[in-house]
Amino acid sequence: MRNQKREGGFTLVELIITMTIFVIVIAATAQVFTALISQFKQQSKIAETNTEGIVGLEILRRDLSQAGIGLPWTMNSCGYSEAAHDYTNPWVDTDLNDGPPDNPARAGLAPPGGSDTAGASNAPAPFRSLIGVGISASSGTSIIPNSSADVLVIKSAPIAMNDAAQKSTYIVNLGGLNNTMKRWNTILPQPWNTVNADDLAASDNIIILNPSDGTSSNILQNDGARCWTTLGIPTFSWFSNSAHSGLEPQSYSNGRFTVYGISQVGSYPRMPFNRADFYVKRPTTGMPSRCAPNTGILYKGTINHSDGAHSEMPLLDCVADLKVDFFLDTDGDGSINWSPTVAPYSPTNNLSAMTAAQVRNQVHEVRVYIVAHEGQKDTNYDFSLNNTRTSLNAIEINPATPDPTVTANSRTFATVNLKNLVGNPEYKYYRWKLYTLIVRPNSMR
Repeated sequence: MRNQKREGGFTLVELIITMTIFVIVIAATAQVFTALISQFKQQSKIAETNTEGIVGLEILRRDLSQAGIGLPWTMNSCGYSEAAHDYTNPWVDTDLNDGPPDNPARAGLAPPGGSDTAGASNAPAPFRSLIGVGISASSGTSIIPNSSADVLVIKSAPIAMNDAAQKSTYIVNLGGLNNTMKRWNTILPQPWNTVNADDLAASDNIIILNPSDGTSSNILQNDGARCWTTLGIPTFSWFSNSAHSGLEPQSYSNGRFTVYGISQVGSYPRMPFNRADFYVKRPTTGMPSRCAPNTGILYKGTINHSDGAHSEMPLLDCVADLKVDFFLDTDGDGSINWSPTVAPYSPTNNLSAMTAAQVRNQVHEVRVYIVAHEGQKDTNYDFSLNNTRTSLNAIEINPATPDPTVTANSRTFATVNLKNLVGNPEYKYYRWKLYTLIVRPNSMR
């Protein structure tokens, strides 16, 4: 009998078991891969947010430190107009302007083709603020429900982004010699009257301040026609009998005047300084989709000299709150007047009841708190810590007695309730972060 070789294979049961194991392995691998992709996206967004925060908040920190540079303390009968009414940001006319009521047609003491009969304005204050305005919505004058963001206004010469605003110099008179404007780049063999990159250009609009004249300081110079001027010919040598005679030192005075660039040609200055507003707004278009509901973008809005409106620069995305706190020395003893239960100023006046001189002399420290989230929504994350946390509040320590172990030396500075702002449970799924800027502006006095 011939032997027959058995031809065998996998049984149906074996195939089902093998396929089941294979499917389980593939599913597990896919889950791991999906988790890795999701984590990679989350970490990429977090890194992007951190980089954005470093750059944007560094701009704000620098502007805080430069508050007051080049501001006139005495207006010398010079009038000016600040921001025009902006209906998407209705707060611009509320307690923030040191000048007279807005009038877009006015641009200095004697703009080309017209004259100013409004009289003198108040000296500009380095800081103004408005508390609890909220996040401006894309619909215009309305705000995001439950939002309570502040508005911060900083005034100084170099706070604008144009080239002229980044430059300053001085005029000196040495007895019988011609008044001469200091040039910063005098490397030979270039022509003596060449304008260099470090120097103000001939077409730049400038203001000139007399640092001291009797009891007054930083007096805005006025030649009877206007309170600021275009620099003119690039010789940087001015005569006391020139067209700028009211703006410069007199012959034999041995005087020295400071000069600040304000704007470039084509934008005749509406005010003898620059101004930037910091606020949170949710734009009509361009809001990042990764941001939580009812959050906005932190903007730096520089006031245009041409029309008084804002030129906006976004600083930080996905912002839920902006809070400003001023530490004041109200009695002039050189130390901050601080209480664990009462803020150093009344939250209802926002510095608006203070004169420019009081702001300069009393504001010793500015603290800015910004609540924003890193990355994007992550349903595997729980910010609330099992429903025990709804906000990120700052703990302020008394700088005079900085011992955090003593309760009386600290106070809580509250920020927005994220649960009310964003909604529940949405707010839980974002990595909220509190950014803190502490700056002592030393350029105001």
